Order: sequence, then structure tokens, then C-alpha cells
Amino acid sequence: MTDNLIEVQIKKIIPTPVEFAIFMGTSEKTFIIAVGPDVGAAIMMFLDGTKKPRPLTHDLIGNIFIGLGVTVEKVVISELRDNTFYARLIVKEENELRKKIVEVDARPSDCIALALQQKKKIFVTRQVYDRVENVDL
Repeated sequence: MTDNLIEVQIKKIIPTPVEFAIFMGTSEKTFIIAVGPDVGAAIMMFLDGTKKPRPLTHDLIGNIFIGLGVTVEKVVISELRDNTFYARLIVKEENELRKKIVEVDARPSDCIALALQQKKKIFVTRQVYDRVENVDL
């Protein structure tokens, strides 16, 4: 699967009255993923380094991961079906007894928030990258 992955960066995020538009891509191509307002706000907070008075949902998930010895390895935006993006969160559990890699189905928005929180890379499959429309910033 690694040969089929293209690393992407968040280039811009724009809040709208209904959702957030996340502009992602490479130097050659930019595409948009629309996310809900709650996760969009969380993504903006991670991008801006905003301190929160209390842990929000993605902070809670990150804290649970730390407690269980789990780290995010990477995020893969894996599919585009009926104009809906799908993603996989790849996490590693490691303790004194074993090391285990687990791949979890998740919303791209949650994956992006966790990747930003844990400073991990975001990838898109070649299949998705070739299908998305290039947009101008």
C-alpha cells in the first residue's frame, strides 16, 4: 500500500456558514474536503496551536491513546465513493509484550484532526488523488 500513497498537506482551511472547506494536496494538485463545523473548528485549533481550557473530543482520544501506549502512525484518505471521502487511521500499540499495528475505518475529518494533534503525516491513495478535481487557491 505504501507505493500507492501520496503525502498531502493542508494548504488552507476556510469556514463557511455550514461547514469547513479543507484545501489539501501537493505542489501539483489541490482538492477540497468538506467537514462539519465541530471537527473543522478542532482542526483549525490544532493548526493554530490554540490552547483549550478543557480537553475536547480529539484531545480525549489522544489522551486515551497515550494511556494505552498507542500512537498514530499515519492517516490515509483511502476512498472516494459517491462524493464521500473515506479514511483509515493507522495506529501502533506497543508495550513490553508486543507491537501491533491496527487500521481503523474513520472519517477523514477525525483522522486529519488526530494527525495534526500528533504531528503525523497525511496521505491519500493514488486512486483518490487521480479522481479528485484540482482546484485553485
